[in-house]
Amino acid sequence: MALVIAIDAGTTGVRSMAADETGGEVAYAYRPFPQHYPGPGLVEHDPNEIWDATVATLDELCASLRALEDGRMPPVAAIGITNQRETIVAWDRRSSQPLARSLVWQDVRTASRCEELQAAGHLPEVRQRTGLVLSPYFSGTKAEWLLRDGGVSANASLALGTVDSWLMWKLSGGAAFVTDPTNASRTLLYDINDGDWSEPMCDLLSVPKGALAEIRPSAGRFCVTADTTALGPGIAVSGVAGDQQAALFGQGCHDVGMAKNTYGTGSFVLMNVGGECPEPVDGLLTTVAWDLGSGPTFALEGSIFATGSAVGWLTDVLHGASDAAAIETLAESVPDSAGVVVVPAFAGLGSPWWDPSARGAIMGLTFASTPAHIARATIESMALQTRDVVQTMSAAAGREIAELRIDGGAAVNNLLCSIQADQLGAPVSRPIVTETTALGAAMLAGLAGGVWASPVEAASVWRLDRRFEPSDDQATRDIADRLYALWRQALERTLRWRPDEGNQ
Repeated sequence: MALVIAIDAGTTGVRSMAADETGGEVAYAYRPFPQHYPGPGLVEHDPNEIWDATVATLDELCASLRALEDGRMPPVAAIGITNQRETIVAWDRRSSQPLARSLVWQDVRTASRCEELQAAGHLPEVRQRTGLVLSPYFSGTKAEWLLRDGGVSANASLALGTVDSWLMWKLSGGAAFVTDPTNASRTLLYDINDGDWSEPMCDLLSVPKGALAEIRPSAGRFCVTADTTALGPGIAVSGVAGDQQAALFGQGCHDVGMAKNTYGTGSFVLMNVGGECPEPVDGLLTTVAWDLGSGPTFALEGSIFATGSAVGWLTDVLHGASDAAAIETLAESVPDSAGVVVVPAFAGLGSPWWDPSARGAIMGLTFASTPAHIARATIESMALQTRDVVQTMSAAAGREIAELRIDGGAAVNNLLCSIQADQLGAPVSRPIVTETTALGAAMLAGLAGGVWASPVEAASVWRLDRRFEPSDDQATRDIADRLYALWRQALERTLRWRPDEGNQ
């Protein structure tokens, strides 16, 4: 039986998984890598530390697979890669060494540059060409910063790529500098209508087009491994997608109107909108969902910057809470948040607000407030931010979502799932495999590698674990709406936060 290996290079660590033709997880390994915070709002990764974590997970994964096969390595049909999308890596193609630390998608150092570009009137062109907005979230202004202020020189050996490109460069021993449309469409440098790098956008941000990777369909041959990891040489990397698009594919959302939310470091709601690129929608992004070789499928996306990371922050603040499960237990100890609202705008707010100057706040505190109320309000904030996005998305698509499929680390939180269903007034469906980013990458690679004959066959491996229905009790629905109204009131107070000027 041939396996598919999925490498999931996330924001805080790398997970490698082996899946069989049922979509089942045969073996996995995980390694965190360091986060670097050189200043407020600055978030960096060392590309070599990402690669080292990748190598370590593949070493452990292969050891586990050999143990299952009496010392023999089972055949691997293909490798899939999924990754944090907007993080930019700069390296030298001659030495294969990074030229600077990677600027992470959470990094907001280019916020003033984005404001400058918007003030100069470039937003309409950016929206039309790229489907994105002018935000430091995307990698285009980060690439510009590296070239202008980060000490990176624009010479013939420069490679500017997303994390997938960096990993494929290393896996292939420097033989392949490639990416796919899902990652390219997150750079501000890709024309979502033409399906290629945009000369006007590259010129606007002074990024040399020759420093960018070759774009290939999400399912198909990208490169072949060299002898750089325990996998050994000669295995094809045949599936690549940014983490959120991979999750959409892994959730089996192949029909127009199907939607998913991934609760990770942040949360990302995507809705399949089919093969026609929609007009720009205020508050949302248009992105390539995938390209299986016959043209792109598009998605509307709402990007929420802090959900799981807000819970992580809270575990650090509440020394008695050891992990996210402890926060859930603490939150369940009270029936409600007693008027406490947490707005986790630690790195600004994403969809539908797109305000990098917003900052986090805890509001509604009284002498009766306890850590349990703050814990519950933090979990509620994950569901409330998702409602903001889903309402905007439903209005843009002209249809209510019939179901939200969920995945990611926090999807195991039953309290969150119940709150989410009540906030949306729609069912929330959790699959058995909640790590659907890795599963989606495996599906894309398996399609190209012959493990599955069609997207429909690949989607058939999706299995439901639990479906959370919204309450049909009017009093409960009224409580959910009152909580949402209080959330919107609190959120408005965090927007446009500029300590040096006052809250204007």
